[in-house]
Amino acid sequence: MVAKTVGIAVSEDLRPALDEVVEHFGHGNRSEFLRLAVRDYQGRLRLERLHALREEARGERGGRRYSTDEVLALVRDSA
Repeated sequence: MVAKTVGIAVSEDLRPALDEVVEHFGHGNRSEFLRLAVRDYQGRLRLERLHALREEARGERGGRRYSTDEVLALVRDSA
């Protein structure tokens, strides 16, 4: 894996919280913590998209049965 350094500014009042979560989740490694955080939030984003898709399907298309192809198209279009 080729990694590139990116700069992220953190206010002084947030620094103790950052150090705490880096120590716990990233075992003291800020890069590892950021990788974990990005993966976690990416999963949350996907979950939000799926919930929105479900609500849309219930709202305007409520009670309708979908074919496998329709479901796959809806999921693909929501990404």
